[in-house]
Amino acid sequence: MRTEIMRTEISFDVAGVRCSGRLFLPAGSGRVPCVVLCHGFSGTMDRLFDYAERFAAAGFAALVFDYRSFGESAGEPRQVPGIAGQLADIRAAVAFARDHSRIDADRILLWGNSFGGAHVVVVAADDPRIGAVVAQIPFNGFPKRVEGRTAWDTVKVLGAILWDRLRGAVGMRPYYIPMVGRPGEVAVTATPEAERHIQTLTGGEKTLWRNVVAPRALLAMMRYRPTESAARLSCPLLVCAAAEDHETPVETSRALADAAPHGELRVYPGTHFSFYTDQTFRDTVVADQIAFFRRVQTGG
Repeated sequence: MRTEIMRTEISFDVAGVRCSGRLFLPAGSGRVPCVVLCHGFSGTMDRLFDYAERFAAAGFAALVFDYRSFGESAGEPRQVPGIAGQLADIRAAVAFARDHSRIDADRILLWGNSFGGAHVVVVAADDPRIGAVVAQIPFNGFPKRVEGRTAWDTVKVLGAILWDRLRGAVGMRPYYIPMVGRPGEVAVTATPEAERHIQTLTGGEKTLWRNVVAPRALLAMMRYRPTESAARLSCPLLVCAAAEDHETPVETSRALADAAPHGELRVYPGTHFSFYTDQTFRDTVVADQIAFFRRVQTGG
């Protein structure tokens, strides 16, 4: 029997700037636990609607939203990620969920993908009321070697980062580069799977995601270590990784799970992009995540 799901548009303010989102609720009148879903570095909430619907069908409320300057959210200049800003957006989303009449304020669960997977660990470490965390292919430091990227490719990307940061410092328009590109292209991620990945992210009737980003935030990412926050987590943590992931390698995901007092790691056969492109793969992963959330809610 299929669970009826109600989907509503919502918004909340962060430092006077509007964040837009969607709230998925299972039918009924009682209070339910809520999964707050956080997208990656340059992602948009529409890429997480499928996850949200699955959580809602399992009896959880599910809140998805766009970080400021991305997707439907306000904020200028556009497509400029920042660690501090995105963490503030997540905390505001949690506060919105706690104030909602259908949501149990003491059963808030965090879910994050890629860069969002790092963020949810950091936010939960400072919020003991968070019930559990799922970090899917989480960022935990750049890999020592990026497959398909030469030393010269790295120099070109570093040049783009520094140029964009300089332009930002003097109030100029950002210097944008592609988020996903082919090997040899100046992009945040340059991979042979790029074309297929772009087609997946831009599919559907309405697409919020844009394959462009201001690279200045990559400098701060070089010093971003969610492992330090994982060690302070009081709630359970599930880290989901792919065996052949070259963007967020298994070894960095394992370090995150090992650092958490109540951490566990699950490794699936596939690549970083299997989480986006392979429906059967995602069915398995989400089923495991739902089982994890249910288990920690019951204390089993």
